[in-house]
Amino acid sequence: MEKGAATRGCQGEVKIVVRVLSEALATELVCVSRYKHHHELAKSIHSQAVAAQFLEHANEERRHADQIVERIRQLGGKPNFSPHGMFTRRHSEDVGGETFFDMIREDLLAERIIIECYSEIVGYLGDTDPASRWMMGAVLGNEEQHAAEITSLFETIEPDERWSARGAGGRLRGHGY
Repeated sequence: MEKGAATRGCQGEVKIVVRVLSEALATELVCVSRYKHHHELAKSIHSQAVAAQFLEHANEERRHADQIVERIRQLGGKPNFSPHGMFTRRHSEDVGGETFFDMIREDLLAERIIIECYSEIVGYLGDTDPASRWMMGAVLGNEEQHAAEITSLFETIEPDERWSARGAGGRLRGHGY
């Protein structure tokens, strides 16, 4: 009874699983921040459609974080929201971008890193913790969807026009923004 949700089906070392999930939580929180930042920058350069996509991704990353928090609690762990050490626990970077192109590239690179890391987590969990594996597999699928959506944004950028986050000119193909 004292093991909570860690049943016989959860054969992995619970402390290790909680640590791995804590790293995923830090990653998701950094992603929320990055996407919210890019949402605000895209709004300032008058690209409402792209800003809306960044906001949607931020909200999805927040939902991922909520799911991970719940699983950490189920396993008897304590979710770590402390900003101290957040950047040593996360899997992706938040380096910022000055141009529209840079923001999209940064988001795609982050998603690719996360996909690779989460694939390893799903593989590690294997049959030792089916509930955590299922949850992380669902998050992984959503991250792959994000990467595909971000990749499609590259097609909307005029090749010779790189938007400045400071509001300098440029436009998306097919849009009069």
